[in-house]
Amino acid sequence: MNVREANKDDIEALVGFQLKMAAETEGITLNYEILVTGVNAVLNDHSKGRYYVTEIDRRVIASLLTTYEWSDWRNGTVLWIQSVYVLPEFRRKGIYRNMYAYIKLLVENDHKLKGIRLYADKSNHIAHKTYKELGMCADHYVTFEWLKEH
Repeated sequence: MNVREANKDDIEALVGFQLKMAAETEGITLNYEILVTGVNAVLNDHSKGRYYVTEIDRRVIASLLTTYEWSDWRNGTVLWIQSVYVLPEFRRKGIYRNMYAYIKLLVENDHKLKGIRLYADKSNHIAHKTYKELGMCADHYVTFEWLKEH
């Protein structure tokens, strides 16, 4: 099992994972052209974020995206983990745990990075359990959002 930063050669896997995740978690079909443009925007501009993938025998089987939040309280950046997807046949086998350890090590080794945050659907109790087992805690904030229709 190998975790690495994604590159342009991973575009097909990254787009495919996002399409599957949206269908599985929210029952929606994403606009393919917009998605390809969005994933490429990250791959071409690391100020937007970075994708990471896990490979087994050179096959990409999982991915996640990290984006940035500036914390004036900490005078540093908090990484947000987003868009996590693991192929179904590899779930519950420690793939995410390994990816999280990789991201946590990046944070621990960079004084400008101050922590990791993520959000999970309220009903995704399996994910909640995993995050707690990794030492994360549910904070006291509630996330609100407003998004334009596309």
